[in-house]
Parts: sequence; C-alpha cells; structure tokens
Amino acid sequence: MKKLFLSAAIILGGITAQAANTVQTVSMIQSVNIQDEFTEVTADSLPAGVKSTIEKSFPNTKLEKAYKNEKNEYKLEIANGDKKFTIYTDASGNIIKK
Repeated sequence: MKKLFLSAAIILGGITAQAANTVQTVSMIQSVNIQDEFTEVTADSLPAGVKSTIEKSFPNTKLEKAYKNEKNEYKLEIANGDKKFTIYTDASGNIIKK
C-alpha cells in the first residue's frame, strides 16, 4: 500500500512538472534601406563646382564614375592608386555626408 501511494505521488508530481508552460519571446527587427536612384553621367556633364571640389579636396585622384539623382546630388567614385572612395556632393560641389 505504501508503494502504491508513493508511486502515485511520483507520477502526479511528474505530470504537474511537465504541465508548466514555458514562455519564449522572439524579437524581430526589420530594417529598410532607402536609396535614391542614381543614374550614371559622363564626367563632362558635371558642374564646375563639383569638378573643382574633386580637384581641391582630393588631389592626385582620378574620377572613375559619376552618378546623378533627381535631387541634383552627385555620387562620385574616385580612385587614388589602389584605394577607391565614394563621395557625395550637391550641384554646387558641397560634400554631403551619407
């Protein structure tokens, strides 16, 4: 009889321990990058202010590609030897931080 009560107590204790709900919280972070659409332009079509900024601020560099967006902002890919840089300017040649 003792064994019967003991085994019943163990079984009931085991069932209640497994019945406990565990709560798991999962966090999801979504990020969206919005980029302005740039279209490639020739180096000859760059405004004088942009060309001047490249010559004064980045001497001994070569303009490899130039892009323009709807806001008249320019994305310039320049190179100095093996190092390549991307800078952004407005139509006046002021450097924009992006």
